[in-house]
Amino acid sequence: MVSTIRHDNPLLVFDGYLNKTETKKKVIQNVFRHGDSAFLTGDILHWDRLGYLYFRLRTGDTFRFKGENVSTTEVEGVLLPLKSIIDAVVYGINIPGIEGSIGMAAIVRNRIEQTPDEEFLQQLSSRLRAALPPYAIPRFIRICSSVDRTGTFKLVKTNLQRLALGNPPSISLDDQQRVFFFDTKIKQYMPLCEDLRQRLEEGRVEQNELTKIFA
Repeated sequence: MVSTIRHDNPLLVFDGYLNKTETKKKVIQNVFRHGDSAFLTGDILHWDRLGYLYFRLRTGDTFRFKGENVSTTEVEGVLLPLKSIIDAVVYGINIPGIEGSIGMAAIVRNRIEQTPDEEFLQQLSSRLRAALPPYAIPRFIRICSSVDRTGTFKLVKTNLQRLALGNPPSISLDDQQRVFFFDTKIKQYMPLCEDLRQRLEEGRVEQNELTKIFA
């Protein structure tokens, strides 16, 4: 949905976000006539023959993997009801040599539970495999102590997408992040070692290793 920006109409004014870069992404110029501007809401609506409008989805809430559309909202809907998870955000990342985007989930665990990460991920793998089609299962999991939010408390995915498999530029002692990959042969999440991480980011992974993750 696109909305015309008009400064003479208080209902159509858009002052922008605090983040100027994000504001530029949302505003397009010369839409209907030269010199005008419009706001990209990010919502996709369906207008039926009777004139009713229906919300379909948010752009950016889906990505394509193995020729299928993956709904990040659907995957988050499987993760967030778990008592062992405080926060979860799902997004697609790009890896050299792999077509489309690869599903990744950043998870903030409830540390009241003393279950080790490996045991927690075994249980999580079983739940994801039971609730989602194979192509929608996140191929990577990042376990972290917190997830960034906007001023309106929306989860920020863009920073995580840029980070991809890498490590944050500065990590405090209380935020030791760990990344795991889904081994499709054994159907479990395994720690992503530094060597494999670097080779994935540089597109230097052997075919048999790619099959383990992306089959």
